[in-house]
Amino acid sequence: MKAGWKTVKLHDICDIVKGRKPNLRTTPNEGDLPYLVARYIRGLEDPEYGSPFEKGVVTLTEADTVIICDGSNSGEVFTGLNGIMSSTMGKVVKKMEIYEPYLRHFLSSTFELFNGTKTGSAIPHLDKDSFRKLEIPLPPLAEQKRIVAILDEAFKGIDEAKAKAEANISEAESLLRSHLNLTFRIPKRDWIETKLGTIGRVSMCKRILKEQTKQTGEIPFYKIGTFGKQPDAYIPSSIYNDFRSKYPFPSKGEILISAAGTIGRRVRYDGEPAYFQDSNIVWIENDEKKVLNNYLYHFYSACEWNSTSGATISRLYNDNLRSIDIVFPASLSEQQEIAVKTDSVVSEVKKLGEAYQQKDAAYSFLKASILSQAFAGELTA
Repeated sequence: MKAGWKTVKLHDICDIVKGRKPNLRTTPNEGDLPYLVARYIRGLEDPEYGSPFEKGVVTLTEADTVIICDGSNSGEVFTGLNGIMSSTMGKVVKKMEIYEPYLRHFLSSTFELFNGTKTGSAIPHLDKDSFRKLEIPLPPLAEQKRIVAILDEAFKGIDEAKAKAEANISEAESLLRSHLNLTFRIPKRDWIETKLGTIGRVSMCKRILKEQTKQTGEIPFYKIGTFGKQPDAYIPSSIYNDFRSKYPFPSKGEILISAAGTIGRRVRYDGEPAYFQDSNIVWIENDEKKVLNNYLYHFYSACEWNSTSGATISRLYNDNLRSIDIVFPASLSEQQEIAVKTDSVVSEVKKLGEAYQQKDAAYSFLKASILSQAFAGELTA
């Protein structure tokens, strides 16, 4: 510990004050404030409102420090909010003199610790006992401010670099979407325009097994989200062979599509023995003399799945799939040329995405390293 510093328990410095959910309404009354749930904060849904004068509610201003207490992000620290605090959050209230930005940086440095010491079962919770017992290095106030100034400057540079990387990958993804739309949605001269249902029969996986899926066997069992990754289970080959003899099953190269959940998620079936027991998986038994599967794979990427029925849908039904407009060149060689070119574009965007993920991990590691140095008294500049 650096000379002149001391160490105290967090419960001597601050406490977490939890609020309660108010009576909510979509149209605010005079004096109401927005209820700060995660989806509203992230701009994913409109706010609901409540009265700040209801018993037990806790209001926040932009200067307040908040920590997530429930859910997968428990331990995350942030500020800059105005409204009624969600019941899944806690307001950090100081009990003694400390520079609040210093406290906020320290709490941010403990995310991995608190996120890994959750209690509870169905819904994880921040372990408040671990929080209160955690020791915090406490230098003199002037030193706290010096450390915060260094951290803010360092993190500003990191955040700017991260934002630039995010902008690059966002631009690449936008260009890919534009390429897909121009290539697979807009007909060219002499191209064929028809409905997807005219080029092949729609088939669906059957859900017939229950406890048998838990048996030990040789054949990997997948859902569409795990295909090509770790199987959900393995089943005996006898069950697999019986299933294939009785029910529709994809051929090598055909494109499997998710009909529920993440609608339109797709994978190429590689032809290896595998079992799919999921009525949410559909595919077109396609005649490759008309349309190549490689072309179809990228065409599906260009589809606006939630608009296939003219409205937002929770499931892609066979009729929805059949009615999708498709355009394609009559020439199979031209289809293959388009598919190969698109493979290349997709590959480049994937490389950029992987590079961004690596950079993002490096930025997080760098921040954690700088924070560790800060609270060990090792920041000298």
